[in-house]
Amino acid sequence: MKNYLEFEKDIKTLEEEMELLKSPGNESISEVDTSKIKSTQDQINSKLKSIYSNLNSWQKTQVARHEDRPRANFYIKKIFKDFTPLAGDRYFGDDHSVTAGFGLINEKSVLIIGQEKGEDLNTRIEKNFGMMSPEGYRKCIRLMKLADRFQIPIITLIDTPGAYPGIGAEQRGQASAIAHSIECCMSLKVANISVIIGEGGSGGAIALASSNKVIMLENSIYSVISPEGCASILWRDPGKSLEAAEAMKLSAQDLLKLGVIDDIIPEPLGGAHRNHDEIANNLKNVILENLNYFESMNAEEVFNHRKNKFLKIGREGGFTKSSVDGETGLEFKEPISLKLKRIFIQNKYTLSALGLAFIALIIALAY
Repeated sequence: MKNYLEFEKDIKTLEEEMELLKSPGNESISEVDTSKIKSTQDQINSKLKSIYSNLNSWQKTQVARHEDRPRANFYIKKIFKDFTPLAGDRYFGDDHSVTAGFGLINEKSVLIIGQEKGEDLNTRIEKNFGMMSPEGYRKCIRLMKLADRFQIPIITLIDTPGAYPGIGAEQRGQASAIAHSIECCMSLKVANISVIIGEGGSGGAIALASSNKVIMLENSIYSVISPEGCASILWRDPGKSLEAAEAMKLSAQDLLKLGVIDDIIPEPLGGAHRNHDEIANNLKNVILENLNYFESMNAEEVFNHRKNKFLKIGREGGFTKSSVDGETGLEFKEPISLKLKRIFIQNKYTLSALGLAFIALIIALAY
């Protein structure tokens, strides 16, 4: 059974009509109106394109949390071969909200770490809704150090509302575990690539996303706090989630513009939840592309690449006072190098090879 968001009501009506057209009941199969089916499908595609090309930040948050959106375990099974899960932090126990182990992608050995929310009520409870505890981060630290020792690249799939805030987690050193996880990510001498596949929330996400490349799916989000939490703090009103989401610049498009992330993976028409196989294929291609990028680098070059990436954030451009209509506010001044890089990334799937080469040359000169 498909799940629909509030702004997808028209899509639901059309798809229900489509199902009736495809299943004419007691009528013979020869009476199926193929022209009507094609017309209805065209209407669905047109509606999806119109809706999903104009989503606001709060709607993107809802898409990122969609019940049918592919989870980390789906991508692990679909993209990687011979996956061998490893468990435990060697101090307290195992955290089921994170799946980690070694596997192969196109015969290349990688460490895969995937934050897992679960697919139904039972698995969501088992996985603690993707909220990791200290033992989860310590398990990841243990495996990242192991991968670093054997020079194996690391792929991290981020999908969490944040680290678990329960009293037990705090007693077992949640803040310390997150800090040590960030430190471990930043000190690695192997390439680490993080992909935000759904929700990247708070320290729970940054603990595993301090990587050489931070990549987001088109309709995913990445922020220091949830829009509801931000609205509760600033306005004492969780109902102002839209205003909070817009102000926080949590969408992939905004974060690429700010230089916080490095790439955006396009999703199928209507979001990743509508075509699992297509988004898995897109994700695999981007992972391979980035692994190839770091293949020729030595350990020191990989380390310096990551260090310079984070040192550069916020150094170019920034927010300045806006004087539009005499109002007081802030507007983002985007440096030319970041602007060119953003244009390159957003159009690399549609521009010709000559056009991409020209933009790449200008970016190289700008830097």
